[in-house]
Amino acid sequence: MAGDNSRSIGPIVLLGPPGAGKGTQAKRISEFFAIPQISTGDLLRQHVKDQTGLGLLAKDIMARGELVPDELLYDMVAQRLREADCERGFILDGFPRTAAQAGWLDAFLEREFFDKSKPGKCLPIVIRIDVDYNDLLRRLTGRRTCPACGRIYNVHLQPPRVDELCDVDGFKLVTRNDDREEVVRERLNVYEQLTRPVADYYRDKGRLVSVDGGLPVDEVFEQILREIRGRAAATVSQGE
Repeated sequence: MAGDNSRSIGPIVLLGPPGAGKGTQAKRISEFFAIPQISTGDLLRQHVKDQTGLGLLAKDIMARGELVPDELLYDMVAQRLREADCERGFILDGFPRTAAQAGWLDAFLEREFFDKSKPGKCLPIVIRIDVDYNDLLRRLTGRRTCPACGRIYNVHLQPPRVDELCDVDGFKLVTRNDDREEVVRERLNVYEQLTRPVADYYRDKGRLVSVDGGLPVDEVFEQILREIRGRAAATVSQGE
């Protein structure tokens, strides 16, 4: 599939529960439009690794067993979004996680990042990847991992050639603790409780769109492309 690295895309926020395929779709969007995928988890780890001022503060906080405060995350995100490769747009993965973070992002973009006088600039389009609850359970609880090479299978969707054995080295596959059904159910429930306010925030702003994540990966990507292109075209039209 040919990419599109000429138009201004603007910010994209991906929402979706564990197992919905956000990571896969974010990578494809990033490659197709040649815009960066920005993960707050990756940002935090990079700051800590590089021992930046923000990273040292975060490291001290985490060493005390405390959560990194929003204000510190905001500084990291703001710093990253000011970099040149974000000029045409970017994908935010894992941020915002709360309605307060969504409000901060809107205010930041309106105040500093996207000049309304420039065509093609816009506030985030928010794409939620919807997947049936039982389908998510199958995807997550069906995962098996090779303890030797790390290869991941799914007994329902992508099984090994020989049941419970790795195709590469023949080791017996294992179920990670995170993939046990009781753990998966709890993760999905926590996700729903935490992210519902974020979805509601963007729905109230008229910027939330949903795609069917139960379809094959390529079809999910085509749905996302249509939404992004439609928003980008509308924004350019408004700026003319």
